[in-house]
Amino acid sequence: MINVKRIEKVNPQDITAPKKHYLHAIGDGITDLERLAFLISNQSTVREADCYAVVLSLVHNILDQLSQGKIVKLDSLGTFQIGINSSGVATEEEVSTRLINKSHVNFRPDKRLRKVLKNIEFKLV
Repeated sequence: MINVKRIEKVNPQDITAPKKHYLHAIGDGITDLERLAFLISNQSTVREADCYAVVLSLVHNILDQLSQGKIVKLDSLGTFQIGINSSGVATEEEVSTRLINKSHVNFRPDKRLRKVLKNIEFKLV
């Protein structure tokens, strides 16, 4: 179950407009790589240290592949890809990499994860 809370926000395009109320999902703790390795080791015959090493290696290789411009697909989880935000220019001759303002990671959930998202229950706190 996901806890949600009410927050009040002003419209940034019209700060004189009345504030509106929105729901915001609240995180319920953090699961880090050590915890994931522990959970995986308890669900298999592999030792916790070995699981941790594999998970760390997975993260390292995902970062490496993304930095090389690759799209990284983790079956049943989703796809990671580098994206950019850039400024626009009037002519083709003005186009250069200096127009890039920032980079970010795009994540597209896989079908299985999208199905999980549809079935989540929420609780207002």
